[in-house]
Amino acid sequence: MANVLIIAGDFVEDYELMVPFQALQMVGHQVDVVCPGKQIGETIKTAIHDFEGDQTYTEKVGHQFSLNADFAHVDVNQYDALVVPGGRAPEYLRLDSRVIEIVQSFAKQQKPIAAICHGSQLLAAAKVIEGKSISAYPACAPEVTLAGATYVELEMDQATTDGIFITAPAWPAHPAWLAQLHALLD
Repeated sequence: MANVLIIAGDFVEDYELMVPFQALQMVGHQVDVVCPGKQIGETIKTAIHDFEGDQTYTEKVGHQFSLNADFAHVDVNQYDALVVPGGRAPEYLRLDSRVIEIVQSFAKQQKPIAAICHGSQLLAAAKVIEGKSISAYPACAPEVTLAGATYVELEMDQATTDGIFITAPAWPAHPAWLAQLHALLD
């Protein structure tokens, strides 16, 4: 089974962290969740984004998530894949040079990278998606395009794979997104 790294931060989208964390473990993968500036056992706050007919999603306070690995000790060589959940966390995580280095290392080593929703902000900031077809939450389409990728507009419950990149617009795509990641891990 694979060793999977998830990079998250405060106000990561609750479902986009919790569901992959639990589902990937359920099928036998080892999953480590890290956050810059935090250590094992510390928590991050999550936010729940919902689609209630407004022009964009609504946001509610989510759960506290206890980190199970230490960001300061991440060694990309120990992992087989990277998962980047969405929410508001990617907007500030992309400003962390070590986060960018980690994303770039996964891409350089051609290891699967699954990003959902605003997770594409990290891919764009790391400059690893040029020439790729990438989905994301529609508000991130300009960033995907400016990074040299083709933005793929999908229904909220769909996902797409282009090489090592598995992307989707939001948490309703979990079944498709996680199935495509799992297929690359096999």
